Amino acid sequence: MTSIARQARSGSTATGALHGALRVPGIVIAFWIAKGLSTALGEGASDYLVQAMVPQLAVVLGFAAFLVALVIQFRQGRYQAWTYWFAVAMVGIFGTMAADVLHVAVGVSYTLSSALYTVLLLAVFWLWRRTEGTLSIHSIDSPRREAFYWATVVATFAMGTALGDFTAFTLHLGYFTSAALFAVLILVPAAGYRWLRWNPVFCFWAAYVVTRPLGASIADGLGKPRAVGGLGLGDGPVALVLLALIVLVVSYLAVTKVDVQRPHKPAAAPEPAATHV
Repeated sequence: MTSIARQARSGSTATGALHGALRVPGIVIAFWIAKGLSTALGEGASDYLVQAMVPQLAVVLGFAAFLVALVIQFRQGRYQAWTYWFAVAMVGIFGTMAADVLHVAVGVSYTLSSALYTVLLLAVFWLWRRTEGTLSIHSIDSPRREAFYWATVVATFAMGTALGDFTAFTLHLGYFTSAALFAVLILVPAAGYRWLRWNPVFCFWAAYVVTRPLGASIADGLGKPRAVGGLGLGDGPVALVLLALIVLVVSYLAVTKVDVQRPHKPAAAPEPAATHV
């Protein structure tokens, strides 16, 4: 009873979570590096796994790993670099598989799948905004808000995968031209935020969405055979190198904690004016 009372006074729970603790990282340069690497990793690892084993088994294993990663993440109750980026990596792999299955197994065109996942993403944004009143990552301090956050992340990965394939194959731009296109597009919200005072929440999510097809196009360009426009390095080797780079970046974040968000403390009430008797 004493320990429970002590936890209540400190605002902590048995799992070590703090009430109101922010569950996702703040935005620093290393965040965008890790995000870009994870998007490319998702593409390369997914393509390698569906070729290295029975595709149906790869999808089942990918989904299981995705669920395990989210369970571990939600149990933390606060941002931890290793669990967060593990979840992002698993979302990247499974999100790629989900988009590819829709095209390969069901026969949905890249044009239609891109449109479907775009509608899905917009629906998640609408429901999140309607329910919580904000889409800001600085408000992710409860399980429900984190659930909306991860639903959005999954939708961005699936949509980005389909969009990258749409530009590479349907529009016949190829991998590296597609990567160049998305590299230019990602500068639009960056410039809008920096010089035109665009809404920071909009700019963040716009850039976040574009990182997916950008990373996927680069991974495909490096790993795919020369016959289809790639460099032929192989999906497996490319995924291993990307994994090693992610480990380095996440190690830096875990040690320095430069991306740990601090909850905003409410302004202190002004002290009453002194009275003289």
